[in-house]
Amino acid sequence: MKYLVTGAAGFVGYHLSKRLCKDGFDVTGMDNINSYYDVSLKEARLVELTKHKNFSFSKTDMFDKEALVNIFDKERFTDVINLAAQPGVRYSITNPDESIRNNINAFFNLLECCKEFPVKLIYASSSSVYGNSSKLPLSVNDDVDHPISLYAATKKSNELMAYTYNHLYGFPATGLRFFTVYGPYGRPDMAYYKFALKIMKGEPIDIYNNGDMERDFTYVDDVIESIYRLLRVDFKKEYNLFNIGGEHPVKLLYFVETLEKLLGKKADKVFKEMQPGDVKVTCADSSELAKLIDYKPETRIEQGLEKFVQWFKEYYKLN
Repeated sequence: MKYLVTGAAGFVGYHLSKRLCKDGFDVTGMDNINSYYDVSLKEARLVELTKHKNFSFSKTDMFDKEALVNIFDKERFTDVINLAAQPGVRYSITNPDESIRNNINAFFNLLECCKEFPVKLIYASSSSVYGNSSKLPLSVNDDVDHPISLYAATKKSNELMAYTYNHLYGFPATGLRFFTVYGPYGRPDMAYYKFALKIMKGEPIDIYNNGDMERDFTYVDDVIESIYRLLRVDFKKEYNLFNIGGEHPVKLLYFVETLEKLLGKKADKVFKEMQPGDVKVTCADSSELAKLIDYKPETRIEQGLEKFVQWFKEYYKLN
């Protein structure tokens, strides 16, 4: 097996690459190392990955189709796990060009390579495709035709594009709708990470919709275990979509209280109105995935945040 992990310097890409390398597989990591958030964190992840002799890294932008084709032609991957994207619901509203460039055009280039050099494709989608659905839990069989952010629209587009390429060219394609993934080496633009940084600096944190929000937080190790098991499934020429979520929505204020206890410091909370593109509640129905791989996310928020805070204090030398 020869794996390509795109977005390898990113949060989930780093953890997946690390797991595959530890288990003896050859992994090529790809990332353009953009400056959407602190590049030093991406570099720190790569330092850890390059300790593995079976890991190689290519600083490549998937928007560069020629460079992408050359890598596929040279390496002849068996499996591609696409975790590269331009994240951020709010960022997509203020920087739409970046979302289209990195989530639509770059993904198209990847699909073209999967067509020319047949592989098994697994790619990241997002729970944001569900929009403000009032039907809970959210199922992969639900309607997702009403995204409320451009980021969500790009992820829905990825699903449609992958479906079309699977139908036309027959390579297996599996989309994964992630539900608020968190954990060590996470993304600084996500709420739990931003809150931790601001709490420790004594800066105020913004609580949107006056705290009346719930999120189905999913610990990163549960996501990695799910992907790892999916890589063992023989999908032949199938197209699939799965939710990966914890199935236990957490109220925002309880989440903040838990973080405060673990950090040993109170947050200065500023309550604000709902932001454009945000959804009020997410809750995954991961039963389809569980039936296939005999596994579903099981880490509760108290356990997961404790592991994150342990890493956070070590990384920022707060002990």
